[in-house]
Amino acid sequence: MDASAAVPREVTMQRLMRGFGLVANYRRDQDYTVADRIEERARDARDKPFIIFEGRSVTFGDMNALANRVAHAALAAGLKRGDVVALMMQNRPEFPMVWLGLAKVGIITALLNTEARDRVLKHALDQTRARGLIFGSECAEAVATLAPADRSGIIFESLHPDAAGRSPGLVTARSLEAAMSEASPENPDRALRAGIVFGDPLYYVFTSGTTGLPKAGVMSHVRFVNAGEVIGGIWQLGPDDVLYNVLPLFHGAGGMVVISAALRFAVPVVLRRKLSVSEFWNDIRRHKVTAMYYIGEICRYIANQPPRADDRDHTLRKLGGAGMRPDVWRQFLERFGVEMVLEGLGATEANYGITNVDNRIGSVGRLPYPQASNIRVLRYDTDKGDYVRTPEGGYVPAKAGEVGELVAEVLEGPGIAGMFEGYTSAEATEAKLLRNVFRPGDRWVRSGDLVRFDEEDYFYFVDRLGDTFRWRGHNVSTEEVAEVLASFPGPVSVNVYGVRVAGEEGRAGMVSLTYPDPSGFDPVAFHAFAAGRLATYAMPMFVRISPAADLTATFKLRKVDLQREGYDPRRTTDPLYVRDVKAGAYLPVTDANLAALGILPFAGD
Repeated sequence: MDASAAVPREVTMQRLMRGFGLVANYRRDQDYTVADRIEERARDARDKPFIIFEGRSVTFGDMNALANRVAHAALAAGLKRGDVVALMMQNRPEFPMVWLGLAKVGIITALLNTEARDRVLKHALDQTRARGLIFGSECAEAVATLAPADRSGIIFESLHPDAAGRSPGLVTARSLEAAMSEASPENPDRALRAGIVFGDPLYYVFTSGTTGLPKAGVMSHVRFVNAGEVIGGIWQLGPDDVLYNVLPLFHGAGGMVVISAALRFAVPVVLRRKLSVSEFWNDIRRHKVTAMYYIGEICRYIANQPPRADDRDHTLRKLGGAGMRPDVWRQFLERFGVEMVLEGLGATEANYGITNVDNRIGSVGRLPYPQASNIRVLRYDTDKGDYVRTPEGGYVPAKAGEVGELVAEVLEGPGIAGMFEGYTSAEATEAKLLRNVFRPGDRWVRSGDLVRFDEEDYFYFVDRLGDTFRWRGHNVSTEEVAEVLASFPGPVSVNVYGVRVAGEEGRAGMVSLTYPDPSGFDPVAFHAFAAGRLATYAMPMFVRISPAADLTATFKLRKVDLQREGYDPRRTTDPLYVRDVKAGAYLPVTDANLAALGILPFAGD
């Protein structure tokens, strides 16, 4: 593909239909589930590797038999169809094994972020009404932050391969492996899931919204199947392809797109616990990997390595994902010889899909015939924080070159186009919708993404709206972080926002803490407090100590000026601090401290 020129619209459409054509006739009311899909692969690709992980190879047949044992063990423990079981586990083959097994008997799995702790973890269990919990021994310390009364009634622990020497007994739980050893490896009677259709929930995935604690997005069987089938079809996966995954399995990208594609096209996934830049190309060459799903940060880390003579000596040819910066994109095409980059824009729970199939560098996708899609762009005034309106109060569609929020219409009927499954919380679902936009009774999902498009209908991401910013591949809710940090003793107010960091994608977290007397701030205690309650990516990178809170006329915390001043000591006299993980503290912002941490001086917001 040409990396710069526009292509005829019909060619773009043909490329898109390689994937979307595969799912065009799917219906929400079909008598089919992901449990049927793994059983199909166990029949037609029984001995082919499904998950390759740290020297282990789990075939499709193996995975089906293991999932069957999980299903029978769950029933024996008293769980039943319609129950919700939470799963907290790091990347390893047991992760899909558990939710596939539960799906075989109609049990819904809630996929928990492995960094969730304390009240955030309790909130997740409450939101999904989880009756059971299965956790990996590597996550025992996180589960132990829950009060015993807040833990699910039926708890299983799965021993991690590296668990030897760990202190046992942090959480009272049954052994998953022991229960599975007593269970049958045969497929459960399909009657146990009779009546469950394609559009019914498979699992819940947690995602940060613009406000509040994480929301549980509903993921149906057909949404899971659609995610991997579309991307795999556009990639044109075949029997010689091998996928690579370093993304968390509890997220939509790694856990849904990659696993779904492998199940549909019977190709193996080389799974790692997390990215290792030093081993990346060794893995690619060793396993003859051909395709990888990414977030932009991963690609940046890889591209930042010094050039080598063997940079093109590998089999990786197809990439898909979101957040790849243009300069990194060019490196993958020109330096590494990757042939296809499918950059896209969306969300796990989104009711739309936009994908760049033309290698148009910097674009998140193209709508070759935009009026035929359910996507529109509404002009948005970021200064006022509201949509631009007509004199009559109506919404104003953006024109080419104008910035607006991408919205997507909710389409009714049995087809899967435009379906919006929302969240377990009806209130959260309603907050995501706009009504009566172009005609009475219509419903549109707000993406929260500011975009623009050009005359050829290529789309470009501009920024996130409101209180959510993106950092290291994660959407971070400022409200969620502020709510956690507000219980730290001392500050009068807590104001969280994202700031630009030169050389980094997205925004890093920064918090303004109000202290009438700045000497009251303890940078060591605050670091310990935040580290014990927040995911690493959600911890503020910078702290500002302000003598008074900056409030709007309606008594809302103002962020615009704080973002503009960032962590630049030349723009404010307030004390500024930067996080040093190794020191376990926040250190004063100085040129020397920033340089030691590999952070460039603030370049403006």
